[in-house]
Amino acid sequence: MLLPLLAFSQEEAFYIACNNEDVAETFTRIEDTYNVLLSYKDDDFIGKRITITRKKRTLLEVLDALKEHVGFDYKIINDRYIIINQVAEEDLKFNALDKVLIRSYLTRGIEKRSDGSYIIKPIKLGILPGLTEPDVLESIQLLPGVLSPNETATSFFVRGGASDQNRLIWDGITIYHRGHFFGMISPLNPNVTSNIKFINKGSHARYGERLSSVIDITSLSEIPKKLKAEIGFNGIAGDVLIDIPVVKEKMNIQASFRRNYTNVYETFTFRQLTDKVFDGTKIEDSNNGINMFSFLDYNLKLNYKPNRTNAFYASLISIENELDYRFNDAENNTTYSDKLKTSNYGYSLGWTIHWKKKLSQTTTAFFSDYQFNYNYITREDSEQVSDFDKRNIIFDSGIASELNLDLSRKSAISIGFQYTLKDVAFAFLNTTNVAFILDEEKSVIESHSLYGSYAYKNPKLFDVTVGLRSSYFKQLDAVRLEPRLQLVKPIFKHLKLQATAEIKNQIISEIDETILSDLSLENRLWRLADGDEFPIINSKHISAGLVYNKSDFSIDVDAYFKKLKNITALSLGFLNPENSNFNIGKQRVFGVDMFAKKRLNNFNTWLSYSYNRSLSNFENLNDSRDFKSKSNVTHAVSTALSYNLNKFQLALGWKWQTGKPYTKSEESDDDLVFNDGINTGELPNYHRLDFSSTYSFKFSEYNNLRGKVGLSIRNVYNHKNLISREYRGNNSLDDSIERIDKYALGITPNLMFRLYW
Repeated sequence: MLLPLLAFSQEEAFYIACNNEDVAETFTRIEDTYNVLLSYKDDDFIGKRITITRKKRTLLEVLDALKEHVGFDYKIINDRYIIINQVAEEDLKFNALDKVLIRSYLTRGIEKRSDGSYIIKPIKLGILPGLTEPDVLESIQLLPGVLSPNETATSFFVRGGASDQNRLIWDGITIYHRGHFFGMISPLNPNVTSNIKFINKGSHARYGERLSSVIDITSLSEIPKKLKAEIGFNGIAGDVLIDIPVVKEKMNIQASFRRNYTNVYETFTFRQLTDKVFDGTKIEDSNNGINMFSFLDYNLKLNYKPNRTNAFYASLISIENELDYRFNDAENNTTYSDKLKTSNYGYSLGWTIHWKKKLSQTTTAFFSDYQFNYNYITREDSEQVSDFDKRNIIFDSGIASELNLDLSRKSAISIGFQYTLKDVAFAFLNTTNVAFILDEEKSVIESHSLYGSYAYKNPKLFDVTVGLRSSYFKQLDAVRLEPRLQLVKPIFKHLKLQATAEIKNQIISEIDETILSDLSLENRLWRLADGDEFPIINSKHISAGLVYNKSDFSIDVDAYFKKLKNITALSLGFLNPENSNFNIGKQRVFGVDMFAKKRLNNFNTWLSYSYNRSLSNFENLNDSRDFKSKSNVTHAVSTALSYNLNKFQLALGWKWQTGKPYTKSEESDDDLVFNDGINTGELPNYHRLDFSSTYSFKFSEYNNLRGKVGLSIRNVYNHKNLISREYRGNNSLDDSIERIDKYALGITPNLMFRLYW
């Protein structure tokens, strides 16, 4: 039966050799050499190594040699797709694996699946421009339709949606933290990550809560046969990872810890980030201030697999940031202190059981604790005279269970239930002689969601998934229905039609607050919907496009339209000082994402283009006329060229995009005036060139100690990009208005060194 399917491989033989090489790396070389796609669970082969002698082999001969040394079974699906598993063939769940539309989307380790989602596997991830490590959020920003005009790792826009419309999940835990160093660094350690699913359209019915995207991250779940450890440093921080087997092939404990060392030694990389972060704040303007900053994160995870049908995990994540800035006014004998602490702790438990060969169930429970605390303290003659306190707290907990049933080799169904409890509070307090409350709110919403999804996959006809999610929000006494659709239809052999449609609702979002914030770094707070002043936000999103994929050449084109209603905005005081209320409005987004990739020998190149037209309308703003949304970046282009030879990789990438919209102002005799409406101006075009290179090596042929060094340079030609124009000083009618211009990173090199054993 295999002969006609693999006639091509029997006619083509290549020299293949492995010397104590990682199995995943060997699989990648086989894919590149024989032009096939191997589908397998990364966790099955993490930490496994192989040695085979150099010999000219066909694909079948290579697979048989690996099977003998590593121990696995494989099944040929067609002339290009092969499924590999550690269990016997009769136990393989072949139709459980999603089909791949485009492999190596940007680089090796990024795939686009038939359901429209992107899968990123850090352990397999090739090099990307500007990155020396497989950063979770930075990698996503290179995909079409994802933009970060403010150059932060976390506050990016997906298809014109606001940054708070992106849901970030770690082992089932919802993460609210905006990122280390005010968003400049991802809060998630990339070296602990096993699998990342990024969804920007047509999401599965199990995903709710946010309108634009889902980033579902799973940490390592493989149980190693022996102790593994890693340690690494870059220009900002150092980290360590350890994975300890407790019970042979049944239980392990893994732990990671990462912290900045810049309080001991400030590198040029850190100083460049500092200049960008504190641009336009009093910290940058002050010469006498003392600024102490630190961040850390750590993860703990217990995996327990007592048998082949049950798997358990317990996961913990902690993310912390702290800033302490002090300024001494010697003339007035007054000291001013800004203390800012942000943290996100999370816990989760998970259980997966295979009741029968075709029936499985996954149950998870989680708790997320987000806390934001800012204090602005004034002391005169060493005695405290005032304390402005700003707080934002979120307790988010829930439990979910999902049943998955394979009806046949072509169809499957999933049914699930989710319960979540969100407890959100914020407060503004001021203490001079007597403490008083400027503003505060505390609210709770319980959500009960029931969902179902049916998937049918037939390569000759179409792949389709339809789903429905129903949610009841108890305190709001509201029910919302959310239908979902994903469709892939072959047109010709290498050309496919893709289409999605979905409705989503969001009950938690961020607001801009204009109450006194002297530091001017974190002016956004999380708040729950109340059904009145803050209604539930609704989104309708449809998309359609084509995917062409032949050998090492791919083209992906997708057009979309989004319609949002019940979005909120705080009117700008300097435009309408008599209106300081929140206004309810709507938003329309139309866009096109285009992507093309070509691989030639050891070279890989890609080009992407995104068009976005996003308009907002609020009844009491801008004379009720449409204006450009803050997420509107009309044109964006990125391109890259990478080269891979053995253990050496390098990449060069260039980005260009039109500037963000901003509100124009004019100088008058007394102050700035605004006569042109909201967001009628556009910042200058943005562009930068990024470079990165890595080299992996072994210390000895007689042990497993390995190393990796890397260099990245952002903004190679040091272009000065204006990325934001804001206004400050409208807390009262008597305040003067100040224009604040903020600029992007200058040339920023970063070095990386890492050890594995």
